[in-house]
Amino acid sequence: MKFKKILLSLLICLSCFVQAKNITISRLTCEMQEGLVVVEGSPRLGWVMESPENGTRQSAYEIDIREAFTGRSVWNSGKVYSSQSQLVSTKGADIRPDNSFNYSWRVRVWDETDTPSEWSSEAKFRAVPERLSSGQWIGAITRQNAHLPEGRKFHGGELKKPEVKAAWEAVDTLAKKSICLRRTFQVGDATEGAANRKPGKKIVEATAYVCGLGFYEFSLNGKKVGNSEFAPLWSDYDKTVYYNTYDVTEQLRRGENVVGILLGNGFYNVQGGRYRKLQISFGPPTLLFELVINYEDGTCTTVHSDNDWKYDFSPVTFNCIYGGEDYDARREQKGWNQIGFDDSHWRPVVIQEAPKGILRPQMAAPVKIMERYDIQKVTKLNADQIASASVSTKRTVDPSAFVLDMGQNLAGFPEITVRGKRGQKVTLIVAEALTEEGACNQRQTGRQHYYEYTLKGEGDETWHPRFSYYGFRYIQVEGAVLKGQKNPQKLPVLKNIQSCFVYNSARKVSTFESSNRIFNAAHRLIGKAVRSNMQSVFTDCPHREKLGWLEQVHLNGPGLLYNYDLTAYAPQIMQNMADAQHSNGAMPTTAPEYVIFEGPGMDAFAESPEWGGSLVIFPFMYYETYGDDSLIKKYYPNMRRYVDYLKTRADKGILSFGLGDWYDYGDFRAGFSRNTPVPLVATAHYYMTVMYLVQAAKMVGNDFDIRYYTSLAQDIMVAFNKCFLHKNTAQYGTGSQCSNALPLFLQMTQDADEQGSYRPDADLNEKVFANLIKDVEAHGNRLTTGDVGNRYLIQTLALNGEHELIYKMFNHEEAPGYGFQLKFGATTLTEQWDPRQGSSWNHFMMGQIDEWFFNSLVGIRPSTTPKQGYQKFIIAPQPVGDLKYVKASYETLYGTINVDWTCENGTFTLNVSVPVNTTAVVYLPGEKEPKEIQSGTYQLVCAK
Repeated sequence: MKFKKILLSLLICLSCFVQAKNITISRLTCEMQEGLVVVEGSPRLGWVMESPENGTRQSAYEIDIREAFTGRSVWNSGKVYSSQSQLVSTKGADIRPDNSFNYSWRVRVWDETDTPSEWSSEAKFRAVPERLSSGQWIGAITRQNAHLPEGRKFHGGELKKPEVKAAWEAVDTLAKKSICLRRTFQVGDATEGAANRKPGKKIVEATAYVCGLGFYEFSLNGKKVGNSEFAPLWSDYDKTVYYNTYDVTEQLRRGENVVGILLGNGFYNVQGGRYRKLQISFGPPTLLFELVINYEDGTCTTVHSDNDWKYDFSPVTFNCIYGGEDYDARREQKGWNQIGFDDSHWRPVVIQEAPKGILRPQMAAPVKIMERYDIQKVTKLNADQIASASVSTKRTVDPSAFVLDMGQNLAGFPEITVRGKRGQKVTLIVAEALTEEGACNQRQTGRQHYYEYTLKGEGDETWHPRFSYYGFRYIQVEGAVLKGQKNPQKLPVLKNIQSCFVYNSARKVSTFESSNRIFNAAHRLIGKAVRSNMQSVFTDCPHREKLGWLEQVHLNGPGLLYNYDLTAYAPQIMQNMADAQHSNGAMPTTAPEYVIFEGPGMDAFAESPEWGGSLVIFPFMYYETYGDDSLIKKYYPNMRRYVDYLKTRADKGILSFGLGDWYDYGDFRAGFSRNTPVPLVATAHYYMTVMYLVQAAKMVGNDFDIRYYTSLAQDIMVAFNKCFLHKNTAQYGTGSQCSNALPLFLQMTQDADEQGSYRPDADLNEKVFANLIKDVEAHGNRLTTGDVGNRYLIQTLALNGEHELIYKMFNHEEAPGYGFQLKFGATTLTEQWDPRQGSSWNHFMMGQIDEWFFNSLVGIRPSTTPKQGYQKFIIAPQPVGDLKYVKASYETLYGTINVDWTCENGTFTLNVSVPVNTTAVVYLPGEKEPKEIQSGTYQLVCAK
């Protein structure tokens, strides 16, 4: 008997050892997101696995979902024999939208030997609430009483019309004031201060849903909740209104609590006052709020926004997304968002008109202060410089002015810590360039934009703007001195000042480094520009416009997807595009469409197929990266409507409108396409969108559409070749690089066979490609393409093995090229190849080289057969030029891929790590047959 007990104990120990030896589950996601996720319907779940052994893979899984507090079983998948570990369906799970509790879930898996892992830790999600929209919108004034002008045409010359000026001047000033709102409420049954006080009910969950428009700051009991800036992410408020969800269980206390909300204007209410690109108002600042508190005894308390709230004016005396912000600290009311504050003098809120848009939970990550930069250089302006700068900048520069070089161009705002007397003012002017005198120069980026802080005179005061930002490197300080400087006028003393780099907090998922200095710096320039413009949407620039110009989304799409986790950001971009689509199917160039471009010379800016095509093209890039076809299926009707609209604009298959290869390069100031015909570029994108639509039709199973749009695509291709191909020279259009690269990339080099069917013409393709190479070489191995043509040129050369030529095109310090921008001193990617010619030094539209860095130099790209995201992927590095090494990492849904290669003395050495449950197909340089490897770490060596 004793022996049996020992044997049984040994078997139990061995069982525990076997259970844990292979796979551990390290990252749980719901709809590809971590944390508390708000979901509609049955969510798709995913997990990342790790193992110390090579070749580990999943053979089965089991998912368990429960109500987080009650433990009620919601769904158990049982053991499912499948290698799927991402986007796993929970269809059939009892997920109730009227349930106020969170759901928790966990998973365990079995490896290739059918050995189970331990259960994972738990993750949580909750259903989108049904009743949130029943809350009341509150604020200081209704839209009707504010007399706000309607329309989206207020920009440019329209703003100068007397009747337009009069309409905006007639708006009640209350409609643009920042306000504070507060509400007290009780938690539990406790009676504070009573001698016979009973213990309050225990809170098990508390969730707040907040939508403050344009932007808000949310606090509970005096402490800010979350660390976002500019929440919620902006949208077309007539179509979609995003709200944020917060778990505030730990912030609540038994007894009395206070919620405080600070409201600003954002893009919801752009009334101008200083610089403004446009003016538009969906209404005065407004709030929708709901707090759901669940107690241990099963009861629930809800706090709504209603007429029990009060408001007063905030210390933010001016705020405009374009013009800047003013703050008067003397108007602060200490303790306004805390218990015990006397709000008897505060005003009752008014019930306002609700925005027209549908309430949707914000899935994308919030915008935050992500980086900070300190002073690199201080320059004091002398009297002559101040006098001259007052003329060149069209504002009176204060004699106290000095300029700080913060070392990095970025999107954001300054933060100051200052000490001085009550009523003293500090003014901060920010800019990415300097005038000849050395003052901050906003001439090209929108002036006047500045921040003004009025001191309360109570020791050290720290402040940064809450509702406005700008693109800048330099800060001009007026009305203060730096700590340690002479101060005969007793001005306020700046004890600290920093540049706050503010951008969307979507995770960075990759690293890249090579032996090439220019490539490393170019990758850095592009990254800083992308992050500067990765706000609520991908903007063109963080100062002059701040608009979501759409061509960047797909033309830089692969590079963006290599660098950032866009699993939640991309669906929100698609929602914005769908909201912007016109009733006739047309897609504007910007989304959200805050301004409709009308009038002489503005038609091309209103619509352009290379911009609107993002609606159709980008969902496929998302699908290829994440293996998620939901965006294609959801927005298929929108895609089809857009293609049908383009068909109405086509003349015998040719489109002749739009911006074309915007900002192409030559001996001229860039702007409208000069090297390549606009109709060629527009028609090529028309063909591309139709070809993508055919793929989408196959995915949704629409046989009629497959036949119809396949035929339409062929008609466009035939018309394109008839109109633009010069058969005798094998040149398209003008023979420019963009003219030839586009049809090559899209495989439009086709001809009819004897039966009249069009097929790829290898001879034509070869001749056109040879012409493309000749043109690049004729320009000294330099490009002539612009915003649109860059990607197609680079990728056409790469797909045809011309990596050495690409290397030559960018491994130099001349214009056009990234090296020239570096030599110029740029710290972000500039709008033009020659920064001296451009009006913005913070654009990412020319950043297409990042795609080549990852899919060619590193060689990582998803397998296309089958398309499962990165569950199966290719590693095919390209050692070119004098590169000695490249090392990179890329975090996929399945885990991190690491590639590290060196090329020395004729030997190519490749070190790779492959995530658990994935397969890599590795192509070594010079070897035709690939090697297929499972998860783990490997070293492969070959002769170069």
